[in-house]
Amino acid sequence: METPVLISFIAYMTIMVGIGFYFYFKTSDLSDYVLGGRGLGPGVTALSAGASDMSGWLLLGLPGMMYTDGLVGAWIAIGLFIGAYMNWHYVAKPLRVYTHFLNDAITIPDYFSARFKDDSNMLRVITAVVILLFYTLYTSSGLVGGAKLFEATFSLEYSTALWVGSVIIVSYTFLGGYNAVSWTDFVQGILMMLALVVTPIVVIFELGGVGQALNIIEKLDPTRLDIVSGSSLIGIISLLAWGLGYFGQPHILVRFMSIRHEDEMHRAKIIGMSWMFLSVIGSLSVGFFGLAYIVGNGIDLQDSEKIFISLSQLLFNPWIAGFLLAAILAAIMSTIDSQLLVSSSVLTRDIYHALLRKNASNMELVWVGRMTVIIIAVIAWYLSTDQNSSVLKLVSYAWAGFGAAFGPLIILSLYSRNISKYGAMAGMVTGSIVVIVWKQIEGGIFDIYELLPGFVFAWFAIALHSKLYPQRSKEIHTEFDQVKSKLAK
Repeated sequence: METPVLISFIAYMTIMVGIGFYFYFKTSDLSDYVLGGRGLGPGVTALSAGASDMSGWLLLGLPGMMYTDGLVGAWIAIGLFIGAYMNWHYVAKPLRVYTHFLNDAITIPDYFSARFKDDSNMLRVITAVVILLFYTLYTSSGLVGGAKLFEATFSLEYSTALWVGSVIIVSYTFLGGYNAVSWTDFVQGILMMLALVVTPIVVIFELGGVGQALNIIEKLDPTRLDIVSGSSLIGIISLLAWGLGYFGQPHILVRFMSIRHEDEMHRAKIIGMSWMFLSVIGSLSVGFFGLAYIVGNGIDLQDSEKIFISLSQLLFNPWIAGFLLAAILAAIMSTIDSQLLVSSSVLTRDIYHALLRKNASNMELVWVGRMTVIIIAVIAWYLSTDQNSSVLKLVSYAWAGFGAAFGPLIILSLYSRNISKYGAMAGMVTGSIVVIVWKQIEGGIFDIYELLPGFVFAWFAIALHSKLYPQRSKEIHTEFDQVKSKLAK
């Protein structure tokens, strides 16, 4: 480890923890801790949503996929880009308006419970269980990515690297809550984008141009240059289906809920989609052209998900390498902190406060939130102790779970006045079960990414049970019409 790389790393981590300390003294109640008091501007909202969305798989998993599969891996980017745009366009503003209208609902379980007037709290509990189940997998994927980074960069043992990464991420989330998470994500989003734009340009320059890179890949395996025949129809459909996951990701949805005013959502959408376009194209290019560089120089790369790490160490001076490696840490941290915070808010607001301690003070709830951050991190750390874990596989499982359990319900709750709480519960349970069961079966139609069947079955379950057990509350219909009227202005 060269001194400039070490200095860059330490400086970056110090800044992130410093942001956590700054917002520690500005957090006075649970709304501040889990939603930032709904005070974020469009720039911070957009980049924090993008950074928390993309996570370590943008710099580890996706480049690794392009490295092994070739251009066919671009289908996942197409699906994600379409899904992200649809989410910003059709979900972001209505969700912000609806959650604020419903007595300032600050979590997804809060929103569902208030939207369907569920006095039994069953809807709240089911939502919380789904969130905690899939976020343990999602958070562990980030910890695995962080461990791989520290392992490769500092030559640490995997277990030691896992400890180091976990402590850093948990510390500023514990201290500063949502504002700390959002502002660190803003900084990290900029860092990620710059790294992903610069690296493939340097790789192409070192190879002597795009044409030379393509020649190297063609000699290695011509199918890697074919975006269609390089995969099966089921494979392409599965990659495109990733886009459906956006509608149900709690750590993205809470960004929509936290923006300062719904009229700023359009500007946030433009900023967010521009950031995503540059970052995803850069990520794909790192893996694709990185393959040409590795092969062309006769380098033996054991783990394809470390292609970005290898390129940063091979191509750049230590100061720039430190900046690029910090970008990987940024990608990992920006998602784990959001997942820890959403999980913590669910346990605090929707279990502890709603069911166990209704008279708890604001500061008591803030400290319960901080304690649950540590508890969830410990569970995720335990799941991450297998050093052979794949970042992309862990992410794909959790992404499918949230997309199927919450995606159809979020859309229908915003656009249909006739959805009942029984339909909502049936949809969440059906989506989750289909994803879990589908994942265990291999071959034939079961090779389709589990998100797609989970999404379809959940949608059908919501519609069917809402028909069998209809929503008869005039209050719910009145609220729905009032929100629609507000959105139409």
